[in-house]
Amino acid sequence: MWGCGWFNGTGRSEEPPACQDLQLGLSVLSLLCLAAGVPIGLCYNGLLVLANLHSKNSMTMPDVYFVNMAVAGLVLNALAPVCLLGTPGSAWAPWSVSSEAHIALLIPFNVSSLVATYSTTLLSLDHYIERALPRTHMASVHNTRHVCGFIWGGALLTSFSSLLFYICSRVSSRVLECAKMQSAEAADAILVLIGYVVPAPAAIYGLVLISRIQKADTPLDQDTGRLDPSAHRLLVATVCTQFGLWTPHYLTLLGHTVLVSRGKPVDARYTGMVYLAKDLSKVLAFSSSFVMPLLYRHMNKSFPSKLGRLMKKMRCGRRHCAPDPAGLQQVLT
Repeated sequence: MWGCGWFNGTGRSEEPPACQDLQLGLSVLSLLCLAAGVPIGLCYNGLLVLANLHSKNSMTMPDVYFVNMAVAGLVLNALAPVCLLGTPGSAWAPWSVSSEAHIALLIPFNVSSLVATYSTTLLSLDHYIERALPRTHMASVHNTRHVCGFIWGGALLTSFSSLLFYICSRVSSRVLECAKMQSAEAADAILVLIGYVVPAPAAIYGLVLISRIQKADTPLDQDTGRLDPSAHRLLVATVCTQFGLWTPHYLTLLGHTVLVSRGKPVDARYTGMVYLAKDLSKVLAFSSSFVMPLLYRHMNKSFPSKLGRLMKKMRCGRRHCAPDPAGLQQVLT
């Protein structure tokens, strides 16, 4: 779905074989993401949200953050077909996205990316707080729900500030208010700074602090309020996977911004490489929407029981269901 005519600065009739192979590989990867990843993401993200909301009393702090990430994943799943099949410059895309629609799609995409990265970062930091100060309830489920609301609000504010630069880069220079804001690269720079430069070091710092606590034997380690040891493995896998899949996206935004900000003509071959990297990084970014719920499904011990209670409730319908002893015991403990 990616054309190579701009890759060598010539035309579509002179596409090199190597670029055609790369185009085919990216097309297969994106179609695989759409055919398998999007249905899996919709299914598991939906089940993650419903199962945890059905078992509110047994939710923990990490569960709240994973529900937040699952909601963002559902938004990305809904955007994936339009964004991946309607890529500008596609060779055989089934439809093309206008500039206005492209700008409109940037809002939910950027909001979801910010929510996912900041939920992962705060999960890491709150994990440390709960391990270090288990009796203070600073990282309680109640507080985490409010934090997740602030995450969505902050993501919306940040995305709209970037949106102004995108809009002004496409409207006429006669609009006085946009005369000095016609730079899409400025919007990309804002997203790189707020969406990656700030949360990535914070998440790594949280993991470092947690590793120090694990090495030190303190009376707090015996406290029953601390997180289950398996939650630490899930945390490490979540941070590494989330930022591993989103890092190429932000690096390509940064690379494109640096090339354009130099103010010099850029060789068409380098521009083509950046565009191909953007397309590949976009596929990786969308893949996070189904990889993260799969991680949660296979590494969270309580999710199978929550899912079982949800399925039992759905089978019973409005009829009275016998209480689940395992679920009741989990709530009481």
